[in-house]
Amino acid sequence: MTPPITSIGLLDPDQVKSVLGAAVLAPSTRNTQPWRFRCTTAGIELYADPDRALPVADAGQRELLLSCGAALFNLRTAIHALGAHPATTLLPRRDTPTLLAVVRPFAARKPDRRLVRLADAVPRRHTNRTPFEAAVIPDTVVAELRHAAEAEQAWLPRLDANQLDRLRDLVHQGHHAQVADPAFLAEWRHWTTRPRDSRDGVPEHAAGAMPPEEWILGNSGSPRRGLVDDSDPLVVVLGSFDDKQADRIRAGQAMQRVLLTATAAGFDASFISQPVEVPAVRVQLRTLLGGGLWPQVVLRLGRGTPVPWTPRRSLDEVLLKPDRLSA
Repeated sequence: MTPPITSIGLLDPDQVKSVLGAAVLAPSTRNTQPWRFRCTTAGIELYADPDRALPVADAGQRELLLSCGAALFNLRTAIHALGAHPATTLLPRRDTPTLLAVVRPFAARKPDRRLVRLADAVPRRHTNRTPFEAAVIPDTVVAELRHAAEAEQAWLPRLDANQLDRLRDLVHQGHHAQVADPAFLAEWRHWTTRPRDSRDGVPEHAAGAMPPEEWILGNSGSPRRGLVDDSDPLVVVLGSFDDKQADRIRAGQAMQRVLLTATAAGFDASFISQPVEVPAVRVQLRTLLGGGLWPQVVLRLGRGTPVPWTPRRSLDEVLLKPDRLSA
């Protein structure tokens, strides 16, 4: 049963449910949805859910924090669109490390039309894992994507042709390291071979044209799904200047702002995870970017074949009771 939801600040109970519904539409690695929320009279609290971490692919829980940051950006943006200022504090209590943020919607704020546009894009954004058309993304949209990242204290550096070629090599290097690890493959299969009625993970119907097994292995064991290929019109790396817990949460917010900006402009996106999930390869990618940025996310953007959305857990599965704190 969903814990009772009451008014919080300027939001009535239905609006609180609405903004939480927007938050859980954020992307997460393997669709693990590693977040929990707690509603109090003081605000909406966002918690990491360590039970939904990926101990092999994400041993340092970096991607878990990115995912929670994306949920936080959705929450903030949905609150803003309702005319309330989402005053946000990151990591408010040292004695509760899973408490990542508190959002307090107590002050009125005239909605910014640009953020309202992103809020409208939240239910339309979804990861598209199909091959993309060879369609060029206009420079004006690329500029919007860069501004979206910078607005959340992250950066999308411009990659030249040589860097893109090297990135391709790093993707393949990371891919081969992962598929050589039986523990990685077991974890990956656990989350990507879900039944159709599952509320988490990536079921077959959301995978696009290729069977889930081929996302990593490809036909005859060759790397295909998710790799940089000639059909990708735009590949970008989102980076932060530091790599601490708060930086990763901010990077997740930046990632979601970039994704929603792309959605609002009519483009799809998917993740190229190999070069940031394998630590040794991530170090090489950082060097490729000049050593000043920590690479957090690699995205391909373009237009793909429409695919179904991945499922989401219900609110009663992600809401903590008001008197319960995550350990």
